[in-house]
Amino acid sequence: MCKCATQVKLNSSHAGWNKTKNFSMNAVSKQLQKITREYSQLLKSVTEEKYVFKPLPGKWSKKEILGHLADSAMNNIRRFVVAQYESNPKIVYKQNDWVAIGGYRNYETANLIALWQLLNEHAVIVLANMNDAALQRKCNTNDIQPQTIEWLANDYIKHLLHHLHQILELQPVPYP
Repeated sequence: MCKCATQVKLNSSHAGWNKTKNFSMNAVSKQLQKITREYSQLLKSVTEEKYVFKPLPGKWSKKEILGHLADSAMNNIRRFVVAQYESNPKIVYKQNDWVAIGGYRNYETANLIALWQLLNEHAVIVLANMNDAALQRKCNTNDIQPQTIEWLANDYIKHLLHHLHQILELQPVPYP
């Protein structure tokens, strides 16, 4: 468990996120804003030693996981935007390549946290400005079938919480 002085308790809005089926983009953006605000402070309390430790060769360090979350934010923002004006765009994310090419092991941790925070703050704005008619627009992510923006936003929140809890050594959040 995290040795931080402050820990975020999973409330029902975090833990039950995937159970919500009918939601507006406004609700999603508020949830993401809350997560970004709460967890960005906790990320600052993790020691550099913990950020750079690699549990096994071929596994990501906490710093690389945070870089992966920044990459995920970039890719999902692109999906949220492009799917609104293109019909079923194909936006694929090769996470291992992105993390390796991004060089997150060499990032200043404070800058990486700031990057993650700013990308998610931008995602909040993109989602808040989205109208409800866009929810059913689809994007091809190389899954078996294209997914709706609604599904992608829901999945993004679950994915985010899963990895944030890994970094902070909090109670695991199952994903997928």
